[in-house]
Amino acid sequence: MANIDDTLTALADPTRRQVVDLLRERPWRAGELAARFPISGPAMSRHLRVLRDSGLVEARFVDGDARAREYRLLPDRIGDLQAWLDQVQAFWSDQLHAFKSHVEDRR
Repeated sequence: MANIDDTLTALADPTRRQVVDLLRERPWRAGELAARFPISGPAMSRHLRVLRDSGLVEARFVDGDARAREYRLLPDRIGDLQAWLDQVQAFWSDQLHAFKSHVEDRR
């Protein structure tokens, strides 16, 4: 459950959700991401650190440039979150089905 808590905490910020949306398209460099938002480079670095620490993204050095890193999505944490959401949805589907059966039986 700690993974899910970290994931939800990381995704609670709208800027980080937008970064995740961009990373769905392709890997991005930190500078490229910062240029897409009205925030400073250091602020983007903090957002990327939260996403990295949560396990949602990873940073890899770009070939030929030891200073540049590309950020890319990691699927495992999103999969963990999706599995938990599926369990919650199944619970509510069962509850609604039981309620429907109860109402129909009373008729």
